[in-house]
Amino acid sequence: MYFNEFNLSSKILNSLKRIGFEEATLIQERTIPEALKGKDIIGQSQTGSGKTAAFGLPIIHKISQNKVPQVLILTPTRELCEQVSEAMQNYAYYTKLSSRTVYGGVSYNPQIRALKNAEIIVATPGRLLDHIRQGNTNLRTIEYLVIDEADKMFEMGFIDDIKKIISYITKNRQTFLFSATFPPEIQKLTLRYLNDPITVETDPQVDSRYLKQTYYRVGNDSKLGLLLHLLKEKLEDVNAIIFCSTRKEVDFLTQNLRTYDVKVAPLHGGFSQHKRQSSINALHEGKTKILVATDVAARGLDIRTVNYIFNWDIPPTRDEYIHRIGRTARAGDRGHAISFVSMQDKENFTNILGYGYFNIKLEQNPSFKKTHMVRGNFPQRGNRSSRGNKFARGNKGFSERKNYKGRRERKSRYAVY
Repeated sequence: MYFNEFNLSSKILNSLKRIGFEEATLIQERTIPEALKGKDIIGQSQTGSGKTAAFGLPIIHKISQNKVPQVLILTPTRELCEQVSEAMQNYAYYTKLSSRTVYGGVSYNPQIRALKNAEIIVATPGRLLDHIRQGNTNLRTIEYLVIDEADKMFEMGFIDDIKKIISYITKNRQTFLFSATFPPEIQKLTLRYLNDPITVETDPQVDSRYLKQTYYRVGNDSKLGLLLHLLKEKLEDVNAIIFCSTRKEVDFLTQNLRTYDVKVAPLHGGFSQHKRQSSINALHEGKTKILVATDVAARGLDIRTVNYIFNWDIPPTRDEYIHRIGRTARAGDRGHAISFVSMQDKENFTNILGYGYFNIKLEQNPSFKKTHMVRGNFPQRGNRSSRGNKFARGNKGFSERKNYKGRRERKSRYAVY
């Protein structure tokens, strides 16, 4: 179904044409008509399915340009906050509507102005509650509420904050709730705060037609050597996210990869917002090809050029595995998820395989040089020549500890934000 078949304004259609979006995804096709009717929506769909456009387009169509906040979108992370706001601004490009972000780690003053003048507010719960307590907003003018990544909000302990925020908003509103999974607490939230909602579901699993999934059995002391071999010798045109379970592991792996002239950017919650956004921008803009990230920091990231996901370690749940590998093979593009399974990962990996949803094929280990993973105080190895190394070029732009992301974003005929 094409966007011009919906009852959307010409300004929205022109905005979509500007960014190359023509055809609706399944979640959009099922959500937009119901949302235009004013129905509350519960949405469950796979990552990369285009849920931001699913709620964003009908909302933009219905609100007016009057410099008063009318839309509140709650997200679990600062990165997702920025991403959703940017998408909303793109959808509203030919209107006079504005979308602004509210999250921690940055100055309050621009946010205070935004809470008074922007029609669309995209916020993390904690900082928004701070503004409410300080009297910077009362949310009385909000007519549309979106709770995005609700299951992750629950995992991060935001449910009570969300309930407090909702208490400030009029009951005469339209509410959207999107979640990949629906634990009991999220089900209670929908029963309490949504009014006779329409449930929109698409296949929550990853589309195996586009995503190849493989794994290697490898000891912890051999992971770095295998990773270097795959990045430098075996795989071509790599644009990747390497997932680690902890911040420390992100730091250690980043430092080790840089020592071997692999240009990478780290991303985790211990960085300032400026550093986190710099990493994301760098991957979007092609300044680096590889991001090393924790699960929470990379939640909801939509970077179309990512064609490889590496699971440096195995997450404990099926849902986290889905969220990791869902960073690639988005909206019809192809991708490859590669997992490193050590003895310490065996239990988690067995649990994931036990669901029967995933076709993950065992790869035979290639011959590679065993490389020691350095932890703790990191030695300086001096300047290395980057000539001929496809990952090393431009590495001077990074500090010793952390930074960027890369590859120029392609336009797509699908709205996948």
